[in-house]
Amino acid sequence: MRLRHVRCFTLLLAALWLLSWSPLTLCAGKPLVLCTTTVLASIVRDLAGGEVVIATITPPTICPAHYDVKPSDLLKVANADLIFYHGFEPWVRIISEAVGAKAPMVKVPGPWNTPSLLSRKYVLVAQALAQYLHLDLNSSLAACLRGIENADKMLKAISRANGFEGTPVVCALFQRGYLAYLGFECVATYGPPEMVSAKLYSEVIRNATESRAFLVVDNLQSGTELGKRIAEEIGGVEVALTNFPDIRPGLSNMTDVMVWNANLLTKALRGAKGGS
Repeated sequence: MRLRHVRCFTLLLAALWLLSWSPLTLCAGKPLVLCTTTVLASIVRDLAGGEVVIATITPPTICPAHYDVKPSDLLKVANADLIFYHGFEPWVRIISEAVGAKAPMVKVPGPWNTPSLLSRKYVLVAQALAQYLHLDLNSSLAACLRGIENADKMLKAISRANGFEGTPVVCALFQRGYLAYLGFECVATYGPPEMVSAKLYSEVIRNATESRAFLVVDNLQSGTELGKRIAEEIGGVEVALTNFPDIRPGLSNMTDVMVWNANLLTKALRGAKGGS
């Protein structure tokens, strides 16, 4: 605990030093919207586009709960006009209070990896942007919701075409909702590796074996070693899905991510069944 306090104090001093000489480069007249994750940044980008400047803190390959704050992040918080966060980032309020941030903080809780859940996030973010920055986003929100509806139809078509319905899988906790939406039967679920005891691991192996599951679905941001070990033990195939956009070019928002993940599942399922 003492080490954490020292570290926070060091970061604060570094941030104050940065603030004393390094102005944040912004487009003239545009508010700065700070997002703790690429999920939130993608939603703001889809809705507000060029009307705001968007800054992101956590890289898409890292679990936000485990992110190590940098001095430059404090600078972003100090200069933000509006801050979006999920609620599982333990550092966001600490650094906000440390720099005396004045920006409103809007909580956008998860999960967000099914079309219906994602739609709610777009509505919530649009309402906050309208309330705090006085932006008229009715047209862009309607377009985004139509895009999510189209993705929903595409995902259901992929599920039907590839026999997802009722297929038993072992899955990481943060992918369970998405897999259930696609029709998979999650016969065993595991959390982040640090939360999986030897007893729970044995239960996962037993349930997977009894249910004849041959697909293990990892959550990329939580790590993949555990899922690979489970797959090896049950003689199955491991596949890692992402819950955050921008991990690669072309995955600019969560509808892109959901379709990308469905295609990964299709390929993995074919491989598990010995197909091409």
